[in-house]
Amino acid sequence: MKSLIGIIVVVWLVVGVLAAFQRGYFGDDRDVNCKTFGDTSLTILAGPLNYVGVNPKIECRTPQPSK
Repeated sequence: MKSLIGIIVVVWLVVGVLAAFQRGYFGDDRDVNCKTFGDTSLTILAGPLNYVGVNPKIECRTPQPSK
């Protein structure tokens, strides 16, 4: 039973990686910041849900350094 759950988790994450790849999240021209990292991570974790209309996005506000 544990191996079946493990296989399901791995397949779920692989489908999420494929969805992120299809959306262009792994391109060299993308600037890595909090938002792009969050969007990519959520897309991978959503897995097959990406193909039924889920399009996870994150809004990330990082503090600005003081002057």
